[in-house]
Amino acid sequence: MLSPSLLPDPAVPAALLQGALMMGGLIVAIGAQNALVLRQGVMRAHVLPVVLLCTLSDWLLVALGVFGLGALIAAQPLLLEAFRYGGAAFLVAYGWRAARQAWQGSAAGLQLAAGGGSLGGALSTTLALTYLNPHVYLDTVVLVGGVGAQHAGAAQLGFVAGAWLASAAWFALLGSARSARRASCARRPHGGRSTHWSPW
Repeated sequence: MLSPSLLPDPAVPAALLQGALMMGGLIVAIGAQNALVLRQGVMRAHVLPVVLLCTLSDWLLVALGVFGLGALIAAQPLLLEAFRYGGAAFLVAYGWRAARQAWQGSAAGLQLAAGGGSLGGALSTTLALTYLNPHVYLDTVVLVGGVGAQHAGAAQLGFVAGAWLASAAWFALLGSARSARRASCARRPHGGRSTHWSPW
């Protein structure tokens, strides 16, 4: 018979599922970061680096939130309010900019919004939309981090792992969604012309 110390902690699977569901519920809302990944998919430009950067950024912010930063921010009411109103202002400004570009309907405007078409531009835009958006900190650091901080030991690590898995799965799905659609179209005959498709 196994010693109780050698048995797996039954709280770990529940914490992992909680982390995945909570992160998944927050991340699926189409915000500035998700819209950028979709745009990169539409243009088929630097999708994999952008997806990796978004995923790693989420992992970092979740870990910071769970292991202390979330509680620190939540304990400062003025700072929390600044994040709330700052996030709202950021989303309004970004939405206005996106609406103007959609109204203009130009491919050049779409490319400019995603960083001018270069890898450096795409990554710098991704960093800006991630770390300059206060709403990101509310979701990942304060909300997800605050719940994860309530767990202890292996269960806390399980919660973080669940949140990380949800983030990685979502951005991978988001980055490949447009490419998968293009692949479906590419398999159809187009007057004898061959089409080429690459997922990234």
